[in-house]
Amino acid sequence: MPQSQSTPPISMARARPVPGVRALPPPTGCTTDRHDGNRHGGGRRRLSLGPVEMPVDKPVGVSAWVPTGVPTGVPTAVPAEVSAGGSAGTEQQDARGEWLRFAPVQPLFRARAAQRLAVLAYHGVTDHRTFGAQLDRLQRLATPVSLAAVLQAVTERRPLPPRSVLVTFDDADRSVLTHALPALDARRIPATAFVISELIGTERPFWWHEADFLARHGGRARSLDCGHPSQLLRRLKAMPDPDRRRSLHELRASADRRPPRQEQLTPADLLALRDGGVAIGNHTQGHPCLGRCDDDTVRTEITGAHEALTRWLGAPPTAFAYPDGGHDPRAETVLQELGYRLGFLSDHRLGPRLPSNPLQISRLQVDSTTSTRRFDTILSGLEPAYRRWRRQAVA
Repeated sequence: MPQSQSTPPISMARARPVPGVRALPPPTGCTTDRHDGNRHGGGRRRLSLGPVEMPVDKPVGVSAWVPTGVPTGVPTAVPAEVSAGGSAGTEQQDARGEWLRFAPVQPLFRARAAQRLAVLAYHGVTDHRTFGAQLDRLQRLATPVSLAAVLQAVTERRPLPPRSVLVTFDDADRSVLTHALPALDARRIPATAFVISELIGTERPFWWHEADFLARHGGRARSLDCGHPSQLLRRLKAMPDPDRRRSLHELRASADRRPPRQEQLTPADLLALRDGGVAIGNHTQGHPCLGRCDDDTVRTEITGAHEALTRWLGAPPTAFAYPDGGHDPRAETVLQELGYRLGFLSDHRLGPRLPSNPLQISRLQVDSTTSTRRFDTILSGLEPAYRRWRRQAVA
């Protein structure tokens, strides 16, 4: 919803006193308002960034400034709305990033981020110009590092350099080869691609793209009869995995049209990526929601992809990205048995330069269409902190 230009700023939340924390006055010019969408209750909620607080125990000598109420504890996976890992409302989020970049706390967040590890989680590259501009900013503002450098830091228990950033891609869409690799290679920026093994060498679409297409072309499933089509993906992900697979089968059987083919990477393409500086990691066989799978399926999904990647690459992968970004303790056990050294979440957080748990490394969600101004607020940690706080405030 567009911001109101005529309504004066109103502070969003009262700051509650916290022991050992000194409250600061609210920053000016950092407000937004929106309709709450309740036709019967009416009303308008006005949101602002302030007030902000500064903990006394500042990390690594830098003041950590966060909006009131921002949780800093256990990571939480951020659900995707458009694709298995894509972001929804990109234009609205970019607009928010425009004004967040000029918030008085942005320089302080940026200073704190210098002592953190930023792992960027992309999917496909649909806008190569904006993606190139993002990489240019990484060269100017950060220290791009490779997966091998992260592994070395974990092995030697030695923190990565300040402002370290690791670029990653989930699902290994073909655009990682055709669009991302040339841009990365031109700037000598390393990256990592996490692969869905059962799609390699096929023309099958990602299952979430297929489900959306089938539902829009007459596909029906007993468990999906109710609800708006926009809720399809969320409902499929919430199902136990056998129900998800059965619903997909029913959609295929009842739809009027088959989804268009989608050319996927081949084993030879994986080797080309690796030779070009893009490490290859495991993203399971079929990208299920592991939390909705039984123990045997969790093991099969990880080990099946592990064996296929080992066969194609000639060496076993050592890094894993959890489908949908949420940690699963059963999956971590399997990863340890297979010798994995690194595991990545998609919790939209910065992490320590020396990961405390190498199999639960935080990542920031980004997109190749993200404006460079919002990209800056993501790198600094301000936009992720604001998003977590906003979810708390409107809950």
